[in-house]
Amino acid sequence: MEWYNIVIPIVTLVVGAVGGFFGGVYYLRKQIEKMQSDPEMIQKMAKQMGYNMNKQQMNRAQNMMKNQKFPRK
Repeated sequence: MEWYNIVIPIVTLVVGAVGGFFGGVYYLRKQIEKMQSDPEMIQKMAKQMGYNMNKQQMNRAQNMMKNQKFPRK
């Protein structure tokens, strides 16, 4: 019965890490899909990273994101 004190926390950690990873991927994918149609979100993200994008750079970034295909699983 002592081995339960070791196995259960390890299994819980692995399940939590895998679940967190897939939850994070799902959230990030949804955010990127939203950004494709909203240039203000792209501008906000660029400012958070320290970049100032002009109109031409914004159009190029938006076109790049629209051409990006995200595989569905």
